[in-house]
Amino acid sequence: MSDEPFEPIPLSALQHWAYCPRQCALIHIEQVFEDNLFTQRGQALHKRVDDPGFELRDGLRIERALPLFSDRLGLVGKADVVEFLPDGTPYPVEYKHGARHKRVDIAACDDVQLAAQALCLEEMFDKPVPEGALYYASSRRRRKVAIDAGLRAKTLAALAGVRDLLARGITPPPRADEHCRACSLHDLCQPGAVVRDNPARAAALAHLFEPED
Repeated sequence: MSDEPFEPIPLSALQHWAYCPRQCALIHIEQVFEDNLFTQRGQALHKRVDDPGFELRDGLRIERALPLFSDRLGLVGKADVVEFLPDGTPYPVEYKHGARHKRVDIAACDDVQLAAQALCLEEMFDKPVPEGALYYASSRRRRKVAIDAGLRAKTLAALAGVRDLLARGITPPPRADEHCRACSLHDLCQPGAVVRDNPARAAALAHLFEPED
């Protein structure tokens, strides 16, 4: 690993990249974003946890809007909520405005963001973080997420992918699959037009993203 300091990467960029590298590039390279119903719901939800503060509840110290960083990995961001267990172990909880997506691969993108928070907390508090949770506002339920070796590897791969994307500075083509229909940047991205204007790319994407039997 190089001794050169990393340019800090926002934690959210890992979730964006895991969801769709084009979405990540539109937000973090082209600096474009657009409010829609889904982003507005998310903003309303996060207003509840965006004010820094803490409380004691059932033997837990609960921190809201806790700044996070990892000098080792070059990550910065903020945790919606971190619950500190009686032994001091941090337990990150990431808030999501909707319900858990039915497709496992799409839902798992949020796991990457949560795991990145766990990696920061481990460095900051010198405590292992074996688990966290995603809270879905629509269902008012938590989904526990094991911060295991597989998820850690996936998170580090996402971080490497973001760094490579930012270094190249090129916005990749759309995924042209289910991710596009659920994307908050759909109207700005125009995945249909991008594919339609390039028949060769359309054929390649159609082959890559054929639905499974």
